Amino acid sequence: MADLSGDLFVFGYGSLIWRPGFSYLDCRPATLRGYHRAFCIYSHHYRGTCERPGLVLGLDRGGSCRGVVFRVAAAERDATLAYLRERELVTNVYIEKVLPVRSDAGSHAAVTYVADRAHEQYAGGLDFERQVAMIAGAEGIAGRNRDYLAATVDEITRLGLGDSALHRLRQAVDAVPAEAMGDHAVAHLQG
Repeated sequence: MADLSGDLFVFGYGSLIWRPGFSYLDCRPATLRGYHRAFCIYSHHYRGTCERPGLVLGLDRGGSCRGVVFRVAAAERDATLAYLRERELVTNVYIEKVLPVRSDAGSHAAVTYVADRAHEQYAGGLDFERQVAMIAGAEGIAGRNRDYLAATVDEITRLGLGDSALHRLRQAVDAVPAEAMGDHAVAHLQG
């Protein structure tokens, strides 16, 4: 891992954007190259269950991602890393990496969490319709999966980050009434 003796930089691309859960000195839009934001992680706890999994965001290989970079005071580095590891590495579906991100303040080596393609929770390659059905109908201890998608889209829109794929997904999920996701849909998802 890179030298983290000074201020800590953290790259957020999903729920960290709208619910970081740690103190920071500064937050600004940033771009990470080599990875893109995707609903590529099965959620069996926070946004779904084992019986009815949801999908959450991960950084998957290829492309680029517009997110935010947080600057955390050096004095808060250890506590912030401990918090992030507890939050992001529960099942080890994410791999902690320090990667270069670019903001209007320059380049930063930022801690971020990328999808582990070898993990059983990796859900890369699901077709659009299956993603819509899963997100529209799943709920876990942190709430409805559709609300996670909506909060992410709302915040990236507010920040001017733009993500046409997420906007398209939200539009499709919003068109599915939550009550329409009954037992037939669950059987379809599991089949």
